[in-house]
Amino acid sequence: MNEKKASKRFDLKIYIKQNFKMIIVSFLSVFGMGFSLSFLILCNLGTDTCTFMNRNVSAKLGLTFGNWSLIFNIFFLIIVIIFRRDLIGIGTIFNMVLIAYYADFFDWIWGKVIPDKAFSEPLSRGLIFAVALTGFIISAAIYMNADVGIAPYDSIPVMFNDIFKRLPFVACRMIIDSTCIVVGMLVGGTPLIGNILMALLLGPAIGIVGKKLMRKNDNE
Repeated sequence: MNEKKASKRFDLKIYIKQNFKMIIVSFLSVFGMGFSLSFLILCNLGTDTCTFMNRNVSAKLGLTFGNWSLIFNIFFLIIVIIFRRDLIGIGTIFNMVLIAYYADFFDWIWGKVIPDKAFSEPLSRGLIFAVALTGFIISAAIYMNADVGIAPYDSIPVMFNDIFKRLPFVACRMIIDSTCIVVGMLVGGTPLIGNILMALLLGPAIGIVGKKLMRKNDNE
């Protein structure tokens, strides 16, 4: 009994040691997503499709965005555990627990230190939106390819791809993201330019970053 426990603890240490770099990359990527998301929310020009859906659902239910996102992720985590347990890792916890709360926290910070007009004047608003959108997409693509676990929502396109093998992952991601926009609209949301751009660009960005990381690993 003690030997088995020791072996499990040893395996966990080995896992962390072998994947330490990617675990840090995953953590920083999730931080970057939450940081960028806070600006996207304040610019009010659209966020990622999952956030668009969850913010509208949370408003409908009278819950905070962070609390509803956690409930949403726990529900889909059960599905992932049943069908694709291998997609769960430390990165899953980072995304589930941290990203929405990061967004809530930084949203509160920016409300105190950045003038409201920065998010309403066309030039500054457009610039902040463009930088935040790029930052979110890059952070999300790196996080998805860190290979130390992904969020339950991000697992859905992967499982969808398992069922429809002839469809490339990029197409599966775009279908799921588009579905989120539809659900958000059904509960009263109005999609903006950022939501559309996320649905169109996030899948391809994940694919591009994945190919670059594979080339880098092959060269090492």
